[in-house]
Amino acid sequence: MRGMPVGIVTGASRGLGLALAGELDERGWRVVVDARGGDALVEATAGSANVTAIPGDVADAEHRRALVEAAGDQIDLVVNNASLLGPSPQPALADYPLDTLREVYDANVFGPLALLQLTLPRMRAGAAVLNITSDAGVEPYEGWGGYGSSKAALEQLTAILAAEHPALRVYWVDPGDMRTQMHQEAYPGEDISDRPPPEQSVPGLLALIDGSLPSGRYRASELAEVPR
Repeated sequence: MRGMPVGIVTGASRGLGLALAGELDERGWRVVVDARGGDALVEATAGSANVTAIPGDVADAEHRRALVEAAGDQIDLVVNNASLLGPSPQPALADYPLDTLREVYDANVFGPLALLQLTLPRMRAGAAVLNITSDAGVEPYEGWGGYGSSKAALEQLTAILAAEHPALRVYWVDPGDMRTQMHQEAYPGEDISDRPPPEQSVPGLLALIDGSLPSGRYRASELAEVPR
């Protein structure tokens, strides 16, 4: 007998990941979540009976295996939301430390792919993958070469996964500007209070999770009112 749907959401100690995990919990999902900040993750998810918090870094192989084992044999959703900005302020590519760039790619490209390599065999037809991207992955913003190029790689990687797995719903989603800690770190010293909270991007993600839109790239702000 089929029980409640099961999802994995990475980067869920705050911001978009936490807001989405909370909504899924309220909708009757069992959710496995992670974040590099263990104390913040446990505190943020305390009291959620159907949320399993596993602190760790998605770039770590043992941690990825722990997430998948906690989710079980049938996984309905994977949301690769965990991300690494890199140095702040962002250096120009000509000066970008290559060891640091490898860390950004480990978190933003290789980690999400490696997690999907483990979860795809457990995802039946109709299950969904959401890889969270950014307009920096398509626009050549000066000073954003490290983070932006990693998101561009994630976008192309996701597009190929969509072509290779037509039975799944594979999405790469731009949530838009949000009032988050990462966004503040990207603009040190600036007032970002005019940005919307991450909760405003969640309805767009839910439109993909609950609906039947074809695989592809979407912007969360354009999805909330899309017929499902």
